[in-house]
Amino acid sequence: MSSNKSSALKKKLAKANKKAKSAPRWVSLKAFGMDRATEKSIKPRKDRHWRRNNID
Repeated sequence: MSSNKSSALKKKLAKANKKAKSAPRWVSLKAFGMDRATEKSIKPRKDRHWRRNNID
């Protein structure tokens, strides 16, 4: 693992966050490299438990 992983990750998250504001949720999932995530993970926010599947 590279030493500056966290800073790169922060940049990636910031980029994904900008995209997610003007795009459907599956695009923001793709930005995180989770395009293989099942449809089950894409659901209304009230249905998602804050601790159980915290993907945001």
